[in-house]
Parts: sequence; C-alpha cells; structure tokens
Amino acid sequence: MDYNDKGKSPFYPGQPVPIDFFTGRLAQVERISRSLIQTENGKPQAIFLSGEYGIGKSSLAGFTKYLAERKNHLLGIHVLLGGINRVEDLASKVVETILREQIIKERTGEKIKNALSKYVGKQELFGFSINFDALNSDSLNISKGFLPFLSSLYEKVKEDNIKGIYLIFDEVNGIAKNPNFSHFIKSLVDDNALSRRPLPLMLMVCGIEERRSEMIREHPPIERIFDIIDIEPMSNEEMKEFYRKTFRSVNIEIEQEALKMICHYASGYPKIMHIIGDTLFWNENDNLISKQDAIDGIFQSAEEIGRKFVNEQVLKALHSKDYKSILGRVVETPILTFKKVEIEKKLTLVEKKKFHNFLQRMKKLNAIKSSERGEYEFNNRMVPLYLYLNQINQQKIKGK
Repeated sequence: MDYNDKGKSPFYPGQPVPIDFFTGRLAQVERISRSLIQTENGKPQAIFLSGEYGIGKSSLAGFTKYLAERKNHLLGIHVLLGGINRVEDLASKVVETILREQIIKERTGEKIKNALSKYVGKQELFGFSINFDALNSDSLNISKGFLPFLSSLYEKVKEDNIKGIYLIFDEVNGIAKNPNFSHFIKSLVDDNALSRRPLPLMLMVCGIEERRSEMIREHPPIERIFDIIDIEPMSNEEMKEFYRKTFRSVNIEIEQEALKMICHYASGYPKIMHIIGDTLFWNENDNLISKQDAIDGIFQSAEEIGRKFVNEQVLKALHSKDYKSILGRVVETPILTFKKVEIEKKLTLVEKKKFHNFLQRMKKLNAIKSSERGEYEFNNRMVPLYLYLNQINQQKIKGK
C-alpha cells in the first residue's frame, strides 16, 4: 500500500479533536454555554470539568472556547499546564499562552501584543519569540497580582466588543498537588466576586476527580466555588455519529456490523476511538471498512493502547507467568470494577493461593485500588480495556 496516496488521517490519537470533527457532548456543551452566557452578561463563573484520562476534556474545553469567542464575545485563553508545578510558573505560562493565542480579531490581538510588549522578543520568520528572561523575572509579581493582571488586559480590549475572559486551566495533574494552587484559585474567584467591579471571568479547571479531591484536601473551602461538570463515556449513538462523520470526510464507508464492533471495543472513550479509527484508516484500501477490517484493526490497536496507557512496570508484572491465568479471569470482560469473591469462584486452588499476592502487587503498581470491602477498581479505564483486548489477541494467536 502506498501511504502517500492516503492523504491526511481524520483521526487525532493523543491530540485534542479539531473543531470540525467535534461530536456529541450536547448536555455538557449546553451547561457550559449557560455559564458562558452568564459571563457575557457580567456574572463571573467557575467550572471544574471532571473526567477520566482519555475522556475528551481538552477537546470539549477547546470546542467551548471556540463557541465562547464567536457567540459570547469572550477572550479565550486555553492554558496547558503539563509539567507546571508552581503558581509563578503558571502565571508565566498564562502570559506565554496569551501571546501565542490566535485572536479572532486582528485589532484585539495587536492590543494584547502591545500591552504585553515587555515579554515580546525578536521578530521571527513565522511570528515572534517570547522574552522569557523578562517573563520569568516578573512571574512572581504576576501570580501575586493575577486578578489585576487579567482586569488590566480586559480593559485594553473591551472596546473591541470583548465581553469578558474565558480562562481554561488544563492538564493540572502536577500543580494540583501544590497547596498554593488551591489557595491561588480560591483567592482569584473570591477576590473577583468581592470586588466593586467584578471582572467577567469564566474560569474552567480540567482534571480527573482525584485532582479536585487533592485540591480540596489542600484547601477545603475550594470545594464550594466550582460548578462540577462530569464527562461520561460517549453513548453508542454519539460514537456511531462520530465514526460515520469522520470516515465520510475521507470518502470511506463503514459496514453496520463493523461499526457496531468498533463502538463496542472503544467503550465511549475518545482516545481509544481515535486510536482504533486511525488504525482502520491506514489499513483501509477499498473505501469500505468491513467486519473483518474492524476485527483486524481492533487487534492491532490493542498493543498501542497498552503502550500509551499501561506503564512499563505494570506491563512487566502482567506478563509474569504466575499471574497470567488470574489476569485472564479478572479481565474476561473490560469492566472497571471487580469483586474478589466473584473472581475467586473462577480460580483453581493454586490460583487462589496466589490471588492475594496478585492483588497486592497490582495495588503497589498503582494499577488498581480498593473501593468497598472486597471490591477493587482499576485506576484507569484504559487498563482493563487494553488487558481485555490483549487477552483476545493472545487467544487468537493460539488459535482458540
């Protein structure tokens, strides 16, 4: 197959989904849109967008930023905080993001660039560099006066029919563990609410529920400031709509049985949906995805899912000869939780003797955790799904 003839894949494994391919999440979009309207009318809002890894938080945040800019006249700032652990570094990242954002209105973009000219470096062929020396030296002051910084920025651009600011803090895994982050967020929201002229600010923090719990442990009062929006796995109809729309964008049709199969294995998780879809795209050679194409693509995707979402240490433990048979019983179906007593019923006497050590080993590797008594839960839905697909693949290889 000549891959040069395939063109551009419409799937984006490991990346936020482009606006043109965003599908579903109507309930969440409507709830966020209500808050955007409130912000547009001058009432500050704060949302915690909660969902597991791979559920599509960044894509949803990006899509609502697109809506906010075009429908609600807000200045959108989507800040990716991966690798950031300190509040002052967060402040620097916000400034850097503002300067690099593609502002819809050219006039507004120029005003922002002029307002932050101290941090603009040399003009380059494809834009300009950031003066990180100046930015880093001011980062502490910016973080301490973050609300005045945002308010000053808003004052510079509101004449361009900018009604407020939509600030998104995404990828907060590292900084959420810093107690200063919780205090920073709480102060930002409360100081704004108590000011004489509150800034029309829509604040969104994106993270898994564990991160919100960490923030509450560090500073309990923060619990009350957020409107919590949970993202659940996509419904079957949402997945079907996504696959039909995306494949048709590159003139590929998909058989009903094939569509049913890939939706079943994707389990409503966008990251897995994109991995499987991308594999099928590159494997396809006749503009039609059949049931057999789907089977082959699912098996091929299983290994990639494992590489991306199951760390090397866990993989080594799972490949241990002593645990393979037990593992097969645990992941006979790709469910998130399992009960010890139910698995024990399926084990041989030898396996039962090893089961306790298996569970303790998996807990130490942070693959599972105890929930209620005698019940265990995988820390990441990607793990049982990969293991389930991998089990099927192994059985296929053995001819079972």
